[in-house]
Amino acid sequence: MRSFNLILSVVLTFGAVVAMAQPGEMPPNSKPGKCYAKCMIPDQYETTTEKVETKGVGTRYETTPASYSTKSEQVVVKAAAKRIITVPATYEMATQQVMVKPESKRIITVPATYQTATEKVIVKPETKRIITIPATYETVTDKVMIKPESKRLIVVPAIYETVSEKVMTKTEGKRMLEVPAAYSTVTEQYEMEPAGERVETLQPRMETVTDRILVTPATTKWVKKRGDQNCLSADPNDCLVWCLVEVPADYKTVTRTLNKGCDATGVANSGCVKRIPIPAKMGTRTVQKISKPATTRDELIPAEYTMITKQVIKTPASTREEVIPADYAAITKQVVKTPTSIREETVPAEYKTVTVQKVTIPAASREEIIPAEFKTVTMQKVKTPASYREEDVPAQYTTQTKRVATVAPAIREITVPAEYATITKRKLVKAGGFSEWREVVCNDKLTVEKVLAIQRALKARGYDPGPEDNILGKQTKAALSKFQQDKGLPTGNLNVETMKALGISY
Repeated sequence: MRSFNLILSVVLTFGAVVAMAQPGEMPPNSKPGKCYAKCMIPDQYETTTEKVETKGVGTRYETTPASYSTKSEQVVVKAAAKRIITVPATYEMATQQVMVKPESKRIITVPATYQTATEKVIVKPETKRIITIPATYETVTDKVMIKPESKRLIVVPAIYETVSEKVMTKTEGKRMLEVPAAYSTVTEQYEMEPAGERVETLQPRMETVTDRILVTPATTKWVKKRGDQNCLSADPNDCLVWCLVEVPADYKTVTRTLNKGCDATGVANSGCVKRIPIPAKMGTRTVQKISKPATTRDELIPAEYTMITKQVIKTPASTREEVIPADYAAITKQVVKTPTSIREETVPAEYKTVTVQKVTIPAASREEIIPAEFKTVTMQKVKTPASYREEDVPAQYTTQTKRVATVAPAIREITVPAEYATITKRKLVKAGGFSEWREVVCNDKLTVEKVLAIQRALKARGYDPGPEDNILGKQTKAALSKFQQDKGLPTGNLNVETMKALGISY
């Protein structure tokens, strides 16, 4: 009986809603036999997982020490050299005439002289004009060449004779004779172990940084709250109002370690390699050095000769030219007797008399020689100039044993990979907070069996619908609303999406 009354109240409520709806407020694309109601559409979220770097990529250094081997070698203690010995100059007293003032020239200007003269000048220059005289022709018989005169070459063979001559079989040459070097023993200081450096790797300064990562952004949601205290409706649900409230953003704190390096730059692993110089080790040894270097001297090897007999040309082969006479034939043709020519006719120039002033003697300059001046002085002159002679200073050698690096020290850089943490956050895909027409379960289909199935499905999913009494009571509705909010389903009605989410056919 209670179930029937509840179903009847739902039907009456839906009928009242339909009766109050205006024609323009009806759900679009509605189908007969189906029920629709306005439901609150919640915010739609998408859960994403991303990797966040908690510790950056780093670098560590490993030093590979150098390896050494001992070897002996002959080194120059004092290199061969030459020393310059100064041969002083010798002087003698001499008297000579020196120039006090050199001979020079000066330019004396001779002014030009002028006279007045009368002369005839050209007003119009003499010219020539061209008069054409036509050519005259006559018929003559001429002998023309059919085949030109030519020449042919006749070969005259060469004449040979036998002669004897002396030829060089081996040229004059020189050979180098080696003069060995002379050595002396000296004591010197040498490098036992070369200077190097030691590489120390310092630990970088690590700094822990805490970041806040946005998991869920700030949103708004519709909340049904108690409304007017003077509401006259018997149903308390009619006195509730929808309020849009703000939901604060949800953040997650992530802590990561940053590599700040070993210097003040803040760059990862910067300044973490320290190089310490190691001075060379020195020792004293006795070595043999060249007092007189090895030299060579030239020895002349005379040329060798032999007598040979050979055939040489007495009269070389030649050619002589034989003239082949040309062939001629008589032909008759018209030739120019008097060619066309051009006769120049002189057009006389025109003159007029003018009076001009002409230079009889042009202005000129003449050179006057100023003799040089001399005086006698006594001075000291170099009789034999100062000179140098070179004296060879032989090189000095010694044998020393030292350690040499066969493998140089090296620094190997090893990359330390970054560390990551996986975080999960919800991303707002579509904002809700508005009402929209949705298909709901019609009253005639909300049977006792459907209500019982709803209660069992809610309990199986961890929601408390109250006792399984087949009644869509207050506790069952509360559980349904909580299920719709948790799953992001439209709220306010028993819509089709909620039935699908519960796995109940309708």
